[in-house]
Amino acid sequence: MSHKDSIIVGVLIALSGPVLIPAQNSAKLNEELPAGAMQQKATTACLECHEARIMVQQRLSKAVWTKEVDKMVKWGAVVDPADRDALIDYFGSNFPPDKTPYIAARSQASRNRAK
Repeated sequence: MSHKDSIIVGVLIALSGPVLIPAQNSAKLNEELPAGAMQQKATTACLECHEARIMVQQRLSKAVWTKEVDKMVKWGAVVDPADRDALIDYFGSNFPPDKTPYIAARSQASRNRAK
C-alpha cells in the first residue's frame, strides 16, 4: 500500500467513526428515558437530534414543556399531532420542576482524578 493510499484509508476510517458511534450508543441513550407509554415516541421524536440526557436533565412545568415540544416540532421534530398532548404529559410527569435535580454521572477518569 502506498503512502497516499494509507492516508486515504486513514481519512475514510476517521470520517466513518462519528457515523458509527450514534448507532452503537442508541440503546444506551434510550435506556435513559423513563419507561412509559410515550417512551418510544419520545425516543423517535427527540433522539434524532439530542441525547436523552438533554430531556432527562430538564425540570420544567407543563406549560414550559408545551412550549419546548411546540418549538421542536417547528424545528422539524416528527410528532404526530394526535400524540402531542401525551408527549407533553410524559415529559411533564417525568421531569417536573419539583423533581430532584439531575446530577450527571461522572466518567471513570474524573472519578479516578478525584481520589
